[in-house]
Amino acid sequence: MTKEIKGWHVATVFVLAFSVIISVNLVLAFNAVRTFPGLEVSNSYVASQTFDKDREAQLALNWDVSAALEGTKLTLTILEDGRPISPEIETVTFGRATNVQQDQTPQFEFDGHALHAIVQGGAGNWNLRIRARGANGDLFQQRIIVTVAK
Repeated sequence: MTKEIKGWHVATVFVLAFSVIISVNLVLAFNAVRTFPGLEVSNSYVASQTFDKDREAQLALNWDVSAALEGTKLTLTILEDGRPISPEIETVTFGRATNVQQDQTPQFEFDGHALHAIVQGGAGNWNLRIRARGANGDLFQQRIIVTVAK
């Protein structure tokens, strides 16, 4: 026995299919907005006015900066012309790339080779957002992708 497909059958399938699509889109959009970590700058136009000058001053510092995480030990290496340094750090935030819920403010100690801090890390994508001053007072600010030891 064959059932005939009527108009209300098609309408019901149509409404159910689009309800699923719209529901999934709303859930994804809500989670994207909820976990957004924030803006890099509050006003991009104002920041752009001094961008080239700031970038040249930062490049003139000639710093090579890297960060690595091994277990709970975060190591920040800042080399100036190949020599390790410990600059004045204004702000530093260790956290996930996609949300601010696990952000931490590490307290670094310099051992003559690198800066070290204890953090609650783990596997995954971590960033270190740093603002530091060179010996001449020039600002260095950068978001560094942290290398996580396997």
